[in-house]
Amino acid sequence: MFLGIVFLATFVVGKVLERFSIPWIFAALIIGVFLADFPVQQETFNFLANLGMYLLLFIIGFQIDLTKLAKSSKFIVKSTFFIILFEAFFGSLIIHFLFGYNWILSVIVSLSFATVGEAILLPILDEFNIVNTKLGHSIIGVGTLDDVIEVIALIAVMVLVGSSTNLIYVGTSLAILFIMAFGLTKLREEVRYFKFLDLDELFLFSLFVIFLFIGLGNIADAAPIGAILAGIALKTFIPDKRLENVETLFKTVCYGLFAPIFFLWVGMSVDVKYILAYPLLVLIVSLVSIVAKLVASWISGHNVLGFKSSLLFGVGLSVRFSTSLVIVKILLDNNLITTGLYSVIVASSVIFTFIIPFTFSYLVKHWRADIH
Repeated sequence: MFLGIVFLATFVVGKVLERFSIPWIFAALIIGVFLADFPVQQETFNFLANLGMYLLLFIIGFQIDLTKLAKSSKFIVKSTFFIILFEAFFGSLIIHFLFGYNWILSVIVSLSFATVGEAILLPILDEFNIVNTKLGHSIIGVGTLDDVIEVIALIAVMVLVGSSTNLIYVGTSLAILFIMAFGLTKLREEVRYFKFLDLDELFLFSLFVIFLFIGLGNIADAAPIGAILAGIALKTFIPDKRLENVETLFKTVCYGLFAPIFFLWVGMSVDVKYILAYPLLVLIVSLVSIVAKLVASWISGHNVLGFKSSLLFGVGLSVRFSTSLVIVKILLDNNLITTGLYSVIVASSVIFTFIIPFTFSYLVKHWRADIH
């Protein structure tokens, strides 16, 4: 009954959010915040939420195109690392001095928070017909390439989580996962049989690969890395003609069933009392993040994009709701960060997800003539 009501509420609230260019899945997080003290059957709920997290990470990996990443222009590569690292630098200062965390945790949290949830902007870019402009290519390019930074941050988190057991053991397990993923990508041409499998059979085989990677990763406390690597490997392994259909199937299962439970889980872990008691912390984190992103985007892009487009570049890249929520949830569940910092980050993500689409759309309408 609880899940049934949650799914219905997510559907209704999500339809309202979509009218404001906000992804409907965001409704589950908002509902979770309001249900923070609601008692649930913890073991079952956590299991379903973890499946949602793993499938989300798998889809992120499945959307990483190694060939395209290798062909990224110098401007995209330089902009991605400069903008993300610039924001992460100032973010780590805030987390270290305001929240009192050590430098390693401060850098990892700020690095994850600096990444981009570019999928939120795609409908807006398409609506204003600027996907194929230099600005559109730049936003999508940086949003795609920053997946590499997200994976690096996730690996760092897994090393931190696993360091309490045996660092060498964790490193060896991660190496095996990477070797398996690389090996699967090299088998594409040899295993021609998969070109003739029915879609449902190919889907079942993909599920086998996903849970194999997650299971092996779980042995080393690195199941999230296993999920991403499964996505990357299957992306290059599945025949081109079946890629779109398989991706559609997984997105339907993930976003239609498990992802809402994960985002509900994220929202229910927020300490609303802490946010109400320290709203200034949320404001400081949000302001430092947006100012750093705008300054870095202008520095890296004003010569290529122009003044107004470089500012739009920074506004667009400020959108959140990406892998950062997964990373901070893992850190919280392993007692590496407190609910205070976790709640501030989630609250900041909520603010950005609501404000950025409106701000970006407004500026595009008024600066459309200057976008090329």
